[in-house]
Amino acid sequence: MILTKEQQAILDGSRGETMAKVMKTMVMYGDAFEAEKLVPITSKYNHLVTSFGLKVMSPVYDLMQKLLDEGVMSGQKFSVDPRPIDKNVPASFLQNFVFNKLMYTKQSFYEEQLKKLGLIDDNSFTCTCYMDEVGNKPQKGEVLSWAESSAVVYANSVLGARCNRNSGIIDIMGSIVGYVPYFGLLTDEGRKATWVIRIETTKKPEAQLLGSAIGMKVMEDVPFIVGLDKWLGTELDDATCTYLKDFGAATASNGAVGLYHIENLTPEAKELGQSLICEGAREYVIDDAELERVKASYPVVWKNPDATPKLCFMGCPHMSYEQLVSWTEKVEKALAENKNGKVVIPTVFTAAPGVLEKFNASEYAARLANTGVITSYICPLMYMNNPLCKGMPVITSSNKLRTYTTARYYTDDEILAAITGGKN
Repeated sequence: MILTKEQQAILDGSRGETMAKVMKTMVMYGDAFEAEKLVPITSKYNHLVTSFGLKVMSPVYDLMQKLLDEGVMSGQKFSVDPRPIDKNVPASFLQNFVFNKLMYTKQSFYEEQLKKLGLIDDNSFTCTCYMDEVGNKPQKGEVLSWAESSAVVYANSVLGARCNRNSGIIDIMGSIVGYVPYFGLLTDEGRKATWVIRIETTKKPEAQLLGSAIGMKVMEDVPFIVGLDKWLGTELDDATCTYLKDFGAATASNGAVGLYHIENLTPEAKELGQSLICEGAREYVIDDAELERVKASYPVVWKNPDATPKLCFMGCPHMSYEQLVSWTEKVEKALAENKNGKVVIPTVFTAAPGVLEKFNASEYAARLANTGVITSYICPLMYMNNPLCKGMPVITSSNKLRTYTTARYYTDDEILAAITGGKN
């Protein structure tokens, strides 16, 4: 790797031993991927993936404290993934005991470290940091040092920013030193598509299901998607961005996609068209039957596959304001049709604190509360990591949550019917 004089000086200790170690970490990371150089981070804010104060993560806290003690601060303010617990979310006495006394015992301590290191504010805990209500929305072409997979794929694909799928801790290291290795999705060549995905469905495909199918097929490659603009249109309005948020999260978790292009819709596909497709790109056709095949392939890991669901989580990644409003209307309508006053399964809608603040100031908050649905800022995945949740029949429309936990995937329509007492 070729370093500039400034970068070499930092590596040699010009800004102290600790900063030299941070630079060495980034150089070793770049060498592992045969990066030719380091490039400056140009985004206003960073985003960290590690938000949870698990007791077993003592090396992380030791590292953070070392940085703080040495006065090595983040070069950027940052947002961070969601908090893991919320007393308003249904949990048994034993589950709460495990959460508070065994699992997340270092939460308050770790949050204090994050504040000292550069956390934007107390509302900056979300996996959807790019939403307007949160304020960490990078511009096209900006170079990032993010790690949260669903945020990385959204920033690359929908916003046209440039970021690799970094790991936790690497994200903050890049922000501290101000540079990231130049390889992969930071390069023009690395952003070209090696797959063409042809959408031939007879109706708008479920975002999470379509993303899952593509992610499992292409894995870490870049897909160029043809035919989806028929269902989404050619403008990135609120509804379309919400769809792409959930779609992208599924591609990133069910596979390892860090960037996708959608013909006539996403910024680079609009600008460069099919010139983004590499010669010899493979093809994958998705029709109704293929989506049904993918859905049927998901394993049911509940102890009793026929168990009655005990909890429903929506919002992994966090729901948008548009989703909260539309789901309020859908739940109200379905409850009225099914002659039920409140949801028949405890249901939690999760969203960023800033999104919830906006929603709670609207007329829809009281209407949703009247249906029995709970809103929260937590990470459903961190909730489901409680070992006592493994035997709990939880349903979700999130393919990310399904992949990483024992939660069972239902489509949006199936979720709506289940929680309102209707028939699938």
